[in-house]
Amino acid sequence: MKKPVTSPDRRRFLHIAGRYGFGTAVLAATGGYLWDNHAVAQTGADEAARQKAAKLTMLFATEYKIEDYVRYPVMQARFKENVETASKGQIYVKLHPAGQLGIGAALAQKVQAGTVQGGAVSLSNFSPFAPAVDLINIPYWCGENQKFANLVTSRAWDKEITPKVIARGYKPMFYFTVDPRTVSVRKGFGKVIRTPADMQGMKMRVPPSQLLQQFYRLAGANPTVVPWGETATAIKQGVADGLDPAVSALATFGFSDILETVSTVRSVPDAQMFAANANWYNQLPVELKVAFDQASEKTQIETFAQIEKARGVSMQQMAKGGAKFYNPTPAEFKQWVDQCGESRPEWNEFKIKLAGSLANFDVLKAAANTKGPITVSDYIG
Repeated sequence: MKKPVTSPDRRRFLHIAGRYGFGTAVLAATGGYLWDNHAVAQTGADEAARQKAAKLTMLFATEYKIEDYVRYPVMQARFKENVETASKGQIYVKLHPAGQLGIGAALAQKVQAGTVQGGAVSLSNFSPFAPAVDLINIPYWCGENQKFANLVTSRAWDKEITPKVIARGYKPMFYFTVDPRTVSVRKGFGKVIRTPADMQGMKMRVPPSQLLQQFYRLAGANPTVVPWGETATAIKQGVADGLDPAVSALATFGFSDILETVSTVRSVPDAQMFAANANWYNQLPVELKVAFDQASEKTQIETFAQIEKARGVSMQQMAKGGAKFYNPTPAEFKQWVDQCGESRPEWNEFKIKLAGSLANFDVLKAAANTKGPITVSDYIG
């Protein structure tokens, strides 16, 4: 991809999107001809012809702007290109970025209902509708990027978790992470989170994941579910003292100048799923299913490759806004693992409920620790 869309280009992008559609604007932005009226008009005509020639149009929605991939590796433009190429134009992907069709759990529900044929949502926001994916939010067993990549590309995951997700109405295209979750505190909080002891009584904003709530209770905090769209306001007003997204998410969604410290506790993956509506996918002809799966696999590889670049850009942005980063020492990290980690008995009921048994969980844990087909960059502070 070319350089990201920025300031005056952003206004131009929106103008083109309004006149020719987001697909045309995406291609113009990533192709480097955003200000070339002739090229834009030609692309718009080509996109219209491509959609008309396709057998199927897939509405694909995210809460992320197209250019966010620079800081947050949601490669929606690449997904569109990969699907249309692999299907030889038989599937046209119409992107709806930037929350046009909803965000978070609301978007996950629309994909499940088939209102939208596909979307990208965090696993924590998918968890109310497909609880099995919440397994990754048990702390300290697959938090590192490489372990998560190993896990979600393993036969064990495909055998134990994928059928449960499909049964809830989703066809997983692929999973990815944007780095582990952090513990990040608002300006004025006055304390660096080094160990769980520093979280005692802290008001911690969490997504609608029972496991993340349990994690922060074990750490001594008071977890509070706040809708993602209201989180920045809650942090600014002191309704919540902290939140836990990865650095890339914090930079992308406007937290750069309102956070004091970002502690990289490496607890659980800040993970996402590209998912299609299962009924829509099941009705595809066999050859289009194969093409769709190939395109998804290609996009997954490209997404994991973007993590390190996105992290670097995001950390620079956060630092410019005044946030400081803290990486726990080995002794401090051990305190997190001992007090909150997956070996504690409090997690057994979740392992049984979501993985089927403690033995099944151990198989998945082994898969997370077995190198898979994708190599991923892990953050080292």
